[in-house]
Amino acid sequence: MKQVPIKEIFDVRYGTNLELNKLEKTSNAKGIPFVSRTAQSNGVSAFVKPIENIAPNPCHTLSVSGGGSVLETFYQIKSYYSGRDLYYLQPISNLDEKEMILYCSFIRANKYRYSYGRQANKTLGGILIPHPDEVRKIAKKINVPPKPSNKPFEQIKLSLKIGEWKDFAIDKIFNIKKGKRLTQADIKEGNTPFIGSIDSNNGYREYIDRLPNHKGNTITINYNGSVAEAFYQPTPFWASDDVNVLYPKFNMNSYIGLFVISLIKLEKFRFSYGRKWHVGRMNESTIRLPVTGTGNPDWKFIENYIKALPYSRNLKDAK
Repeated sequence: MKQVPIKEIFDVRYGTNLELNKLEKTSNAKGIPFVSRTAQSNGVSAFVKPIENIAPNPCHTLSVSGGGSVLETFYQIKSYYSGRDLYYLQPISNLDEKEMILYCSFIRANKYRYSYGRQANKTLGGILIPHPDEVRKIAKKINVPPKPSNKPFEQIKLSLKIGEWKDFAIDKIFNIKKGKRLTQADIKEGNTPFIGSIDSNNGYREYIDRLPNHKGNTITINYNGSVAEAFYQPTPFWASDDVNVLYPKFNMNSYIGLFVISLIKLEKFRFSYGRKWHVGRMNESTIRLPVTGTGNPDWKFIENYIKALPYSRNLKDAK
């Protein structure tokens, strides 16, 4: 992947350099975000009243901590004030929102080069990050969910009644299949999601030039590496040999899938890198589920429960 220094993609500038304790705080509905060297809340520590004769840092920029939580980087959609050792990166050429957010990750990936005693100030502009052409290729493969509605969410009135749940053998409700090994020499860039034994990004390690070896509307579970990390897969994919794939024996959708993976992740304490969750052990494993009056898994209740949660309207129902 072609890399170039930050300063060839962004104009690197020092922020407004203000002290929060000298500013007047206000509600977030009326105030201007104050971004500090924190790693939380998109870098926003508070909201403050506008300051006469001091213009905020511009919107559509990246805020970067030069000290403190070094290289914590966030995309800022609104203009904002900033504290000590806070830089902002303004794109020299056109970058859209997805591309800006991707650059946050690429810059953060260099955190290991710094510590509290070694700050990113003079060296910030020279950090190597992917060329915009490379980032655009990645951004095209990413689907950003719609922004949440401002309408109030429906209050959850469904009780889980966990004490009434029953155990079900995983192999009674799913067919369990293994992934397939690929060496690094076999992997070329393409359009098929490659699911590896990682604990983030829905298991997506990269995109490869292979036809999928598993269908969508399934669940992947790492039996090796980050053992017992589980993800719902809405689209066809290639699973590595460190991953097991659960094919439902019932009518599953994305709502049910997300409920089930939450239960599977609760089993992580039983496994480790030295005790893998291979197919044999998985065939002997159980999960507890809500049940109907006849003692069967209550899939309709599960679906309705997830639909009642905040932000569930942003899920795509992949049946």
